[in-house]
Amino acid sequence: MLALALVAPAPSAVATDAEAEPARNGGLQVATGRGLSRRRNRKWINRWAPERNMVELGVYGGLIIPARDLELFEPSLSLPRQGFRPLGKVAPDLGGRIGYFPLRFFGFELEGGGMPTKADGTRATLWTARGHVIGQLGLSSFTPFVVLGAGAMGVSSPRAAVGNDIDPSIHVGLGAKLYLNRYVLLRLDLRDIITARRGVAAGATNTIEALLGLSVTLGRKRDRDAVIEPPPPAVEPPADRDGDGFADPEDDCPDVPGEAPRGCPPPEPEDRDKDGFTDDVDACVDVPGIAPDGCPDRDPDKDNILDPDDKCPDIAETVNGFEDGDGCPDEVPTDFAELEVLEGVFFATNKDSFAKSSIAILDRAVATLQKFPSVRVEISGHTDSTGNREHNMGLSQRRADAVKRYLVEHGIDAARLETRGGGPDEPLDSNAKEAGRAKNRRIEFRVLR
Repeated sequence: MLALALVAPAPSAVATDAEAEPARNGGLQVATGRGLSRRRNRKWINRWAPERNMVELGVYGGLIIPARDLELFEPSLSLPRQGFRPLGKVAPDLGGRIGYFPLRFFGFELEGGGMPTKADGTRATLWTARGHVIGQLGLSSFTPFVVLGAGAMGVSSPRAAVGNDIDPSIHVGLGAKLYLNRYVLLRLDLRDIITARRGVAAGATNTIEALLGLSVTLGRKRDRDAVIEPPPPAVEPPADRDGDGFADPEDDCPDVPGEAPRGCPPPEPEDRDKDGFTDDVDACVDVPGIAPDGCPDRDPDKDNILDPDDKCPDIAETVNGFEDGDGCPDEVPTDFAELEVLEGVFFATNKDSFAKSSIAILDRAVATLQKFPSVRVEISGHTDSTGNREHNMGLSQRRADAVKRYLVEHGIDAARLETRGGGPDEPLDSNAKEAGRAKNRRIEFRVLR
């Protein structure tokens, strides 16, 4: 972090306490390091904020208000109310804790404590052992926090009181820490301890706890004194008349800016093919060319297929999905016109399985695709408007997929085939009559570009 310290100039490389006092009257010093040389240069609220990997060891004291229906007693059928007696309304609360904080904002903690009290005038001691996670706003010496944890809550007493018992517990709470210096902090906790309520399946009850603690902190990083490096002695650089970074004693051309190795300008590059591109940037130094590299135009027909891959370099490719990589104009073979609508492909009603009479039509499609292996097609399924539209959309997609499966099973690369379900949305004829609906139930092929 960058630290600003007001110190007077001193011959020593390390700031001292004696030097700090006169610095308050003048002289702005900038020092670098992970910590300030003295934390008193910070505002108090910022001096002792939590740090990573800190450990906190502490003790606490306070008050606990046990629930009046707390199910902490040793049941005995021979006693009234099975031996239950309410504990004292308020009891002192004493204990210890240890916590580890891998992050400034998060940690784990274990606690144990005892709470001496009475039950109907007879001595009884509550005790607890628990652990929790702590989330804290670790930005300053004053640090609010919340806790959430679980453990055990028990009582130890003569049978004349409530006997001995242990119940599981959950606790939540909030509080604040006040870090007084490097090693000491004060802490206030308010807790709600949730345990079983007396009675079978009676639910839970709440015990309130207020704690004031004192802890020591371990693991803070030591501050580093700011090291003040003296400036190097001024050295007069040798003259450089042409300002090219080469001092005159080492510059073979001291009056003309130049470059390595001796400070002279480079020789003018040649342009052997006289195309305006000098040989140092011309990729084709013996053949006149054009931008960007000085070589002849490799795509004169501007169809994005470069020579020598372009079989028709002076005529642009027709992009239509048929042999688009050869660079020549062409037309989609008329064979594919017969596949635009696969007449004769019939499916079982409301299914994606086609009749045996459709096999010949599909085999003709296989033969056409094998004849022209560079062509990719979209297979689209269509239905009439009878029934639910969403069902028809899914049915048309399944039928298109069924045709694709047949083609793939008969040797057509699946990467050449795409499928789409058009449902009832693209009719060829009116759905008002059966003839029109039959025409609308179809499979179509479309050559993909």
